[in-house]
Amino acid sequence: MVSLGSTQMHKEAGEAGEVCRRLLSRNKDLFQELGAKFRANPPKAIITNARGSSDHAGVFGKYVYATQLGIPVIAGSPSLASVYGAPMQVEGMLTLSISQSGQSPDIVRSAEALGKAGAETLAFVNVEDSPLARASTHVIALHAGPETSVAATKSYIASLVGQLALVAHWKQDDALLAELDRLPDLLEKAAQANWGTAFAELQSARGLYILGRGTSLGVANEAALKFKETCQIHGESFSTAECSHGPLALLGPTFPALVFVQDDATAESARHLITRMVDMGAKVLVAGPKIEGTLHLPVPEAHPLLQPILMIQSFYPAVADLALSLGCNPDQPPALRKVTETV
Repeated sequence: MVSLGSTQMHKEAGEAGEVCRRLLSRNKDLFQELGAKFRANPPKAIITNARGSSDHAGVFGKYVYATQLGIPVIAGSPSLASVYGAPMQVEGMLTLSISQSGQSPDIVRSAEALGKAGAETLAFVNVEDSPLARASTHVIALHAGPETSVAATKSYIASLVGQLALVAHWKQDDALLAELDRLPDLLEKAAQANWGTAFAELQSARGLYILGRGTSLGVANEAALKFKETCQIHGESFSTAECSHGPLALLGPTFPALVFVQDDATAESARHLITRMVDMGAKVLVAGPKIEGTLHLPVPEAHPLLQPILMIQSFYPAVADLALSLGCNPDQPPALRKVTETV
């Protein structure tokens, strides 16, 4: 029987701090080069091209590009190229593909089609000699190293860090660049955070909501996926702005909520929703601020744009331990493979 803290998922998630060091160091010149290029000739829009955990990284990027650069972001639909062959009018836009393996045929075909249609193509990819890397004009290597657990961890974190570093150089944001220099140490601290006690409260959950807003919505989406694939618990992610409507009706003793709250303009509305859920008698876990009546999940102090990255770093070992406590193997979820080759 696998013991708590001993899975490949634990090991790989715990490597994220060192991965971050490599990514920032080895790509520094490239970040500066691309930042200068896009600063001189900004794209009219950014189209994300990804699936699964990488698509959740794109959601994080959507809010970073839009809030920090003022550039609209479109969530791409790979099927438009791979299945429908639909022509796209994307001249002057930037296609941003994200993938650990760089092998999924639909992501590769979408990058190729958008490039032929006039978009500039950039890929964040872990496997540097992959088909996606070859299909893209610019490639930023994630430098995550081999990732063998089916559940992505360090490669997902690397894709968040890579996008944030690109934006920091693009914007020439010295304060954010300085915070990124601290990030590897902060990730190592976050990896040691004790979320396990609070997560033990989820053993009887038949399902749960995972909530975020803005930059934390992407990590809420990622956490919901991890509950499904590692714990076989149905987690559903929402923006806190959407949860105030019909979804609240499901909350109850066996249907709790996990809320990611970063210290930015979304925090006040999140607090109001959390207070409302607590008043309803719901069990609520909160990553970020301490709120009366909730189970607190500590997050290291950091720039608000870094906080969602630190939250997902603390989340991974906690959800892996929860999976083991439920008799699941997070490294080998049933019916899943490491590389999903969607056509």
